[in-house]
Amino acid sequence: MSVAPITLVCLSLATLFVAALPVWLYRRLRAPYALDWRDTIAGVAVFAFFATVIERALNDYVLHQNAAFAQVLANPAFFVLYGALAAGLCEEIGRYIAMRIIARRVAQKSGALADGPALGYGIGHGGAEAWFVGVLVQLQWIVFAVLANRGDLEAHLSNLTLDSVLRVHLILASLSPFFAGVFALERTAAFVFQIALSVLMWRGVRAGWKGIVPLAIVVHALIDVPAAVYQARLAPLAAVDGFYVVAAVVVAVVLYRTCRNERRVARAA
Repeated sequence: MSVAPITLVCLSLATLFVAALPVWLYRRLRAPYALDWRDTIAGVAVFAFFATVIERALNDYVLHQNAAFAQVLANPAFFVLYGALAAGLCEEIGRYIAMRIIARRVAQKSGALADGPALGYGIGHGGAEAWFVGVLVQLQWIVFAVLANRGDLEAHLSNLTLDSVLRVHLILASLSPFFAGVFALERTAAFVFQIALSVLMWRGVRAGWKGIVPLAIVVHALIDVPAAVYQARLAPLAAVDGFYVVAAVVVAVVLYRTCRNERRVARAA
């Protein structure tokens, strides 16, 4: 089999866009919001540890090692509930810990705390998700597509089982320009949500509100519900992605306006 050149080009462009988005936004906001690279690195570290290590370990235990939990989660409703809460619980606890540390450091430098640390952290957290979940995965499929077009794919998959090889071929057969567009939209929406969640957590931590962690977990879970519904095959991909695109546009507009107003207040102070 082979992947159409137009599909390969579209997938490459979409992957490049997702990879460049966090870098571009950091450079764009660095001066206006006095972003600190340490906040961004903290976001990357929190996602890498809490999402790719702790959350995956939790999922492996619940879904594969605990028969009782696995049986309960065979029910689509419970699967959706678990899938939405697991990511929110792990990531928001990590985000809260990081924000507390950042708030202490920033408070020692200045009394007026604008949203710069939250934006810097959110770019790191969301950017890490964009790279780990999106860019690196798509680069793998681009390489597989190139190998397939050259007729070298089977040789590179010789160490895999027959089921794994068939899965690779099925995914390659499903690639299309539409798939590339959906990928770019999904990752961009997720990036926007991660920045918004970071600003939400930052403002809660800054205000000393103890309820910010439960609220952030619930909000994060609600964001993940449509994706979990799709994974449980309870809704079509087009409906889920349509919801995410509309929600991301609304969140981006609100985020822009609130952060801009907060920066003005901080400057006046």
